Amino acid sequence: MEKINGLIDIEGTEFPAGRRTRVVVGVDSPLQAQHFVQGIVMIHPGGAVPEHDHETEETYTILSGTGEMMVDGEIQAVKENDVIYMKPFVTHGLKNTGTEEMKMMFVYAPKMVAAHWDQETKGEL
Repeated sequence: MEKINGLIDIEGTEFPAGRRTRVVVGVDSPLQAQHFVQGIVMIHPGGAVPEHDHETEETYTILSGTGEMMVDGEIQAVKENDVIYMKPFVTHGLKNTGTEEMKMMFVYAPKMVAAHWDQETKGEL
């Protein structure tokens, strides 16, 4: 059995839009899966996952906090225990509208490096 003893041991990446992403399974994680990527995102108050799209299907599970989820031009309030599904090539983004950090888990497939991470780091999103 492979496992990570503590998410805090994964440094992750701090993104300009105000979040830290830790990949738990896949990409550069110590745990590898054949077909999917999973991670935990801490979105700081006022921070976001900028609007983007990609060829993978994806889910966001809100583990704590409140915010606004945009999927294909539609904006809805989201809160702890909400799960959002995005089809491939559908534009989506998430903003923390609360005063506390929002914790979100994402899972996408097929396994790949999300292009929007690099685009955001370069200031293109």
